Amino acid sequence: MNINNSQFLSNLQLQEALFSKNKDSGRTNVSVQSDTRSFKDILNNKLEDNRVSDMKFSKHAINRLESRNISLTDLQMNRLSDGTRRAGEKGIKESLVLVDELAFIVNTENNTVVTAMNQTNNDENIFTNIDGAVIA
Repeated sequence: MNINNSQFLSNLQLQEALFSKNKDSGRTNVSVQSDTRSFKDILNNKLEDNRVSDMKFSKHAINRLESRNISLTDLQMNRLSDGTRRAGEKGIKESLVLVDELAFIVNTENNTVVTAMNQTNNDENIFTNIDGAVIA
């Protein structure tokens, strides 16, 4: 998954887009599409999409990802999201989340990646202003 300057939609924005009210009739418009996948598969995909979409990247983090040529796979993005969730559950507010050779400083209170780096390119491997770390 390549991270670019586009913002992820929040769950509320997604709900509003999917279930917008028709101002004239007051009826809810819901588009129904034919899908041959099982309910379980669709539900799992939606849950996975929602979990990933909860993560936000600050402008600084996006710039660091681009300047350092870092791209995330879907699996790495899921692990970053899971590591952030686990850090938040332990009461960590500013966490270092390690995913493979990538290091992310994440504000767990608002699920925002503050900065990102490749550990192999970091000479000192010193991380400041964190109160916990997660290896995801």
